[in-house]
Amino acid sequence: MAASGRTARPEVIWARPERAARGPRPAHTRAEIAAAAVRVADAEGADGVSMRRVAAEIGCGTMSLYNYVPRKEDLYELMVDAVSAEYDLSAEPSGDWRADTLALAAQTRALMHRHPWLPRLMSPAHGFSPNALRYLEHFLWVLEPLDAAGGTKMELVSMVNGVVSTYVVNELSEAERARTSPFPPGQEHAARMALLARELSRGDHPRLAAVLGAGFAAVDLDAQFARTLGRLLDGFDPARVSPPPGPSAPPSPARPPSPA
Repeated sequence: MAASGRTARPEVIWARPERAARGPRPAHTRAEIAAAAVRVADAEGADGVSMRRVAAEIGCGTMSLYNYVPRKEDLYELMVDAVSAEYDLSAEPSGDWRADTLALAAQTRALMHRHPWLPRLMSPAHGFSPNALRYLEHFLWVLEPLDAAGGTKMELVSMVNGVVSTYVVNELSEAERARTSPFPPGQEHAARMALLARELSRGDHPRLAAVLGAGFAAVDLDAQFARTLGRLLDGFDPARVSPPPGPSAPPSPARPPSPA
């Protein structure tokens, strides 16, 4: 043991038995602790989650909670795994890996909107949790029709999740900004557009002025989300990616000058 009382070697929460082989049944389960932490995070954000706050939520002492969850990082991992159980993976893949990938991405987007703290706490290190493994196994099943190496498929999974996370973070940020703004969204937008028009009229940004000259159309966020991911999938789709060019033909030998 280290001087702090923690194990000297890294310990993954999932490798730690939930209850000892002997002794009384624990008063709380990991599922109860995770559910309590999720309730706190849903109501107060990730910053509201602390060992003391979660202990109070389940009705135990803070130090007692450490007997179940040694570190706050372990608590985060329990939380991410708990909400990952919300994926509906009951249907078999259709055989259309692009459509099924987009459907999975839509589930991830909805999950992050239900739990806005999730993008902040997600980490590749959490990939060993039970529900993360369930999700990954299903995603790889979806990708079986894709003619690609295993490493390429794992890269695709990572990139899809990264794009969805970034997209949702921007959506949540915009929603929070609109919620806390002292001005109605339409008024602030009009003020910004007036400023932009004034700047473009100076002639210092002709390319931007040309692009924006047609005005701003209303953005369909769902359609934009699908297009963004569709362009990502294009890069992995053999039917849409042109094969790399072959080696250049060697130059023709110089012809000797014609006789006079």
